[in-house]
Amino acid sequence: MWNCFLRVMRHYVFKKKILYYGLLVFTFVILLHPDRNARGTYEFITKENIFHNLLKETATNFSSTAISDCDYYDVINDESTLPINIVEEDLIEGHRIRDGGEYAPLDCKPKFSTAVIVPYRDRAEQLRGFLVYMHMFLRRQHIHYRIYVVEQVDSRPFNKAKLINIGAVAAMRAGYPCLVFHNVDLLPFKPANLYACTKLPRHMSSSINKFRFVLPYLNLFEGAISIASKQFKVVNGMSNEHFGLNGYDDDLYSRLESHKIKLTRFEPTTSRYYMFSHQKQIKRQNKNILNHVKETMLIDGLSSLKYTEVAVVLHPLFTHIMVDL
Repeated sequence: MWNCFLRVMRHYVFKKKILYYGLLVFTFVILLHPDRNARGTYEFITKENIFHNLLKETATNFSSTAISDCDYYDVINDESTLPINIVEEDLIEGHRIRDGGEYAPLDCKPKFSTAVIVPYRDRAEQLRGFLVYMHMFLRRQHIHYRIYVVEQVDSRPFNKAKLINIGAVAAMRAGYPCLVFHNVDLLPFKPANLYACTKLPRHMSSSINKFRFVLPYLNLFEGAISIASKQFKVVNGMSNEHFGLNGYDDDLYSRLESHKIKLTRFEPTTSRYYMFSHQKQIKRQNKNILNHVKETMLIDGLSSLKYTEVAVVLHPLFTHIMVDL
């Protein structure tokens, strides 16, 4: 009787160990391959529906002498990945990038014009690598684009949202219908991640190596985002009051939500980005701003934007807007 009891207990313990180690292995696999369950973390535009969801519009001041339209089927279905070490290289000769960081293909007529707006301060080496990489990346997409770098030159705390507003105003004055707000420490992996606006604002960087290529939470709307100029005007841009603060992305999300404008994404494998590691500045959130977005958005944003323009320089790879906030 006693021996029978011991055999039953050993069998029970043995099965419990198998279950325990099985769970460990399963967890380990998930951690090593987070993209296996990333597909189920959010809804996205499938590849076959991307082209129909794009806003096909070029800048009001842009014209092309090409006869045929650019074809985007191969771009959208491009499964290749650009190597990150491009940041250490130089642009190839004959890149045909105009002063101010503007480019358009010569052999076909693009359907999209995009202004890439980069809020910036004190990351010169990172900016150099970003510009080289992004031009190599964007030239493969057959779009008309221009890169704006908006630098805060005063000594006040960094205000990313206000710099984005300034860049957006400059781009909209130049007639760009599509705006992409882009952190300087982010690089897209796949050319299939088309830098053009969709009918709804798009969170482009939903799959970042820092977060193991998994979207941390559904309302995240930061890093690299695209939005039509008309939609950015509708919500009055972003708040100008986020000096040294986090939450500017939540502010924009709340503004869009109040106008019943939803955000969209591409699938996780297309939306992969590499984030450079750097020393993070300690920032705080102003809950008062975020809690009263609906009440203040009409008076705080593009309509109340004030700053001193120190200089605008057309560099070979970007338009440099230096401002004092």
